[in-house]
Amino acid sequence: MFVGERMSHPVITVSPDTPVHDALAMFRKENIRRAPVVKNGKMFGIVSESDLLNASPSPATSLSVWEMNYLLSKVLVKHVMTKKVITVDVDTPIEEAARIMADKKIGGMPVMRSGKVAGMITETDLFKIFFELMGARTKALRVTALIEEKPGQLAKVTKAIAQAGGNFIAFGMFSGPDSGTRIITFKVEGMTKNSVTNALSKVVKKFWDIRQS
Repeated sequence: MFVGERMSHPVITVSPDTPVHDALAMFRKENIRRAPVVKNGKMFGIVSESDLLNASPSPATSLSVWEMNYLLSKVLVKHVMTKKVITVDVDTPIEEAARIMADKKIGGMPVMRSGKVAGMITETDLFKIFFELMGARTKALRVTALIEEKPGQLAKVTKAIAQAGGNFIAFGMFSGPDSGTRIITFKVEGMTKNSVTNALSKVVKKFWDIRQS
């Protein structure tokens, strides 16, 4: 799966010459938290809701509403935007985009195609993918177990479930408590708690949780 398949598009952009209070109003109307700063098809930066809020006056200010509006009209997006933008391309693997966002502690990135902004990939988009990966919207038997980290273990798990008449809805594998183990979490239809434990009793090291979810 690539970023281009799951990015938000068409992308909502803002001009560098937009006053901060106008940009903030647009953010609230469109329900977004960040936007690429684009003019004549070229990206100049990115601005977040927090950038705009930090440029707004404090509620404790002694300025009148007219004075505040006048000053805010002079503060433009280009004055508060981030100029060094971290981007990804449309054909970047989705897990690579997630790694970049986690490492850089950012909530979203512009997605580029041939040097132009094609969309945005955000933490919300990644959450939706995680929901699908774990089958969060499908009711089935959810199993979490510990297996050994060695070749062929996953094949044994899937074979045992298939032979017992189970149908996988979702499957995920995560780091275990040590380098020699992995945690698997999957959802399966057509099986009960007892049939799962019987089928995998000789395959997994430990069952952590089995429930309908």
